[in-house]
Amino acid sequence: MAYRKKLIEVALPLEAINKESAREKSIRHGHPSTLHFWRSRKPLATCRAVLFASLVDDPSSRPEEFPTEEDQAKERRRLFRIIEDLVKWENSNNEKVLNTARQEILKSTGGNPPPVLDPFCGGGSIPLEAQRLGLEAHASDLNPVAVLISKALIEIPPRFAGRPPVNPETNRLNVGAEWPGATGLARDIYYYGRWMRDEAERRIGHLYPKVTLPAEYGVGEATVIAWLWARTVKCPNPACGCQMPLTSKFWLSTKKGKEAWIEPIVDPAKKELNYKVHLGKGKPPAGTVNRRGAKCICCGTAVPFEYIRDEGKNGRIGEQMMAIVAEGQHGRIYLSASEKHIAIALQARPSWYPEADLPNNPRDFKTPNYGMKTFSDLFTPRQLTALITFSDLLDEVKELVYQHAIAAGYAADNKTLDEGGTGARAYTEAVATYLALTVDRSADYWSSICSWHSGRETIRNTFARQAIPMTWDFAEANPFSNSTGNFLGASEWITKVVERAPTYNIGKAIQRDATSCVNGVAQALISTDPPYYNNISYADLSDFFYIWLRRSIGSIYPEIFSTLMVPKAQELVATPYRFDGNREKAKEFFEAGLGKAFNRIREKANPDYPLTVYYAFKQSEGEEDENDDEVVASTGWETMLNGLIGAGFTIFGTWPMRSEMSNRPVANGTNALASSIVLVCRPRSPEAGIITRREFTRLLRNELPAALKKLQQGNIAPVDLAQAAIGPGMAIFSRYEKVLEANGEPMPVRTALQIINQELDAYFAAQEGELDPDTRFCIAWFEQFGLKEADYGTADILARAKNTVVERLQEKGMLEAVKGKVRLLKREEIAPEWSSEKGECVWLCAQYLVRLLNTAGEIAAARLAHQMGSERSEAAKSLAYRLYTISERNGWTEEALAYNTLVVSWPDIQNKVAEFAASPAEQLNLFR
Repeated sequence: MAYRKKLIEVALPLEAINKESAREKSIRHGHPSTLHFWRSRKPLATCRAVLFASLVDDPSSRPEEFPTEEDQAKERRRLFRIIEDLVKWENSNNEKVLNTARQEILKSTGGNPPPVLDPFCGGGSIPLEAQRLGLEAHASDLNPVAVLISKALIEIPPRFAGRPPVNPETNRLNVGAEWPGATGLARDIYYYGRWMRDEAERRIGHLYPKVTLPAEYGVGEATVIAWLWARTVKCPNPACGCQMPLTSKFWLSTKKGKEAWIEPIVDPAKKELNYKVHLGKGKPPAGTVNRRGAKCICCGTAVPFEYIRDEGKNGRIGEQMMAIVAEGQHGRIYLSASEKHIAIALQARPSWYPEADLPNNPRDFKTPNYGMKTFSDLFTPRQLTALITFSDLLDEVKELVYQHAIAAGYAADNKTLDEGGTGARAYTEAVATYLALTVDRSADYWSSICSWHSGRETIRNTFARQAIPMTWDFAEANPFSNSTGNFLGASEWITKVVERAPTYNIGKAIQRDATSCVNGVAQALISTDPPYYNNISYADLSDFFYIWLRRSIGSIYPEIFSTLMVPKAQELVATPYRFDGNREKAKEFFEAGLGKAFNRIREKANPDYPLTVYYAFKQSEGEEDENDDEVVASTGWETMLNGLIGAGFTIFGTWPMRSEMSNRPVANGTNALASSIVLVCRPRSPEAGIITRREFTRLLRNELPAALKKLQQGNIAPVDLAQAAIGPGMAIFSRYEKVLEANGEPMPVRTALQIINQELDAYFAAQEGELDPDTRFCIAWFEQFGLKEADYGTADILARAKNTVVERLQEKGMLEAVKGKVRLLKREEIAPEWSSEKGECVWLCAQYLVRLLNTAGEIAAARLAHQMGSERSEAAKSLAYRLYTISERNGWTEEALAYNTLVVSWPDIQNKVAEFAASPAEQLNLFR
């Protein structure tokens, strides 16, 4: 099949992409992750780079413009620089940078780029970045919460781009102002969110009283941030019978200088407990609940979980208020619970209960074990009252927005948002959508699963992890405070996202089941992040939010909120509990569904562009084969590869993407393991034949070295090389219909992966043959003994085998031989200065470069590389790959990090070397 090879099929500036993807984790204001909770949302930097590189031609596919390898390499470096600018968060709305990328896309697509489709859109990162690149973005998902999030990101902001806000306050103060992008819409979201907050406080503010300050804090009152509660059960000891608290801790703040804790005070006569807050250092008692069970704080009786579960199922778990956290002028104020605040909390009477049962998902939902079986059980009456009040206010705010929109000049038509309307009704529905998301975002902080984080002095949300655990001591937030969990704060987070939303094109998000029907758009570039086997049960987790969205704006989106709960039967996830605990049936369901989805994708995909598929790879996953040797093996990973191959795709690339940061200052983010793999695929040729295992191995040995060399030249980090090498290896395996074993059976993917890893080892071993004898000795010794000592006789035999002698190695300062023992010298032990006399030894070149990089930085390392010359320094950099692999396999973390850092830093080192070469003045300063 004739097509132009795209940049992503050849090379990527992977380290730059990974660095920015990791950095995104620390960016909050305006980031789409703050719009609404969604697990495993892909970093925007990664999505942007993958889409750009999937559309832009690799220079090798345009030989008429770039005839030589040198020309092609130069052009790739230019494209890399565009990507390096493109992935930076600061440039996500930089029109100059974005236009440069858009022009490159237009040049490679003949001025007619394809639409982009993500059939598993989830949190919406991929279609959002497609839209940012000026492309027609389409998103679909079975999950209605995912669809709504995507609508809020790619459909609504562009529709009202450049329009001024309609609220009378902003209009009055900003006559004639310009409102770029969706800033006008954002301003209205905040205004009407504030109106809802003020109106809700007028109606239910009495349920959230201020607290009277004791004398040491001055006279007056303070706004409460949170009320801290502990669940209780009756002690099973007949001689005690008190309502024993179930709490994980009695600490309120562990911050140095701001310590605060709770003292439980037992009244033996009344069999009651009271709680007193202490400030300053102290020694509170240990929590009463741990993984083994609970302990009665009154009598010391050990209480098994079985008893607590039985009490819960019989409705006998209660709550006691332990403390109050309030806003102070100089930080948090911690106060003992008061009878007044307890009585007011118990006054709340919700007018509605979300009575739907929690999912029967024993892995992720623990509260049903303790009798909390419905969604209403996850909230206190006061929390339910607040959520219902804010939800009900949406009907009133819609009327208010509509009247203001008419007054501001919007057409009084009846066309809805889903019908493509842009009049007053559509605008009203747009504002209401974001306010409903604000209610949803608040629900994450207004449940009795939320806890108090004593280290950060803040509320930890419901979904601190991808499950609903049983929380023993919980924090009840105040919607009307100015701290974590307040409603206006939630509105502000959403406003900032809308302010930064791209408005280049209007996207489209619809609800579709990818296994039966991929979104109707044809000839699309497809990039997607499908489910990962049994990793996350999105449908079950989404029910928590769906119940409030359906109540708030179900009438605006009747199609996606047509079911009582999130659809689950068709969800692609291999969870045994949905198949009566049968793992095999769950596996078969997932594999069959994934195969169907990939078949639909192949039907819709534009053959001119590669399919890119994200997989949340877990490098720590491992199993043992029949010989008890550990192999990299993941059922989900193999299922993904099998699904793609079975659907007729050839896998051309596997790019490791890292989104975790290291705290080391020298190697920030440079040695983290891959958190995702991006697979690059093309439809397999109809003429694909069948080959044998022997032919597969021969092809690997012929083709893999050139591909690996290109990866190394592209400066891929050693930590990523093994995963990236899967791409060219699987390209050979998957280009054929079958690879047959000697017994005539098709070779499984796991076996192919093992063979690819073996050939990777063979590649490094072959590279050693090109090195000087002294370096070959050092590699072999390092692999066997590391930096430990061993017998001289062993060293002598090895040295002779490598065509060198121990004495010569000692004279060169590479090892120490004393009292019949030999060891390699550590980097800090070798001579202080490198000299050209030692230049032929690549081992020493590598050690000097690594040492100088770690102790003096990139400029010093670049000066040494310039002194060594390109041939020696490049050989040292190549050796770092081999030494990284040896270190990583032996668990020598510091050594592995050092060699990985050298390779990752190489582009910056080379840039500085080029500056030195071009500047005679700099050359004079090389050794200063």
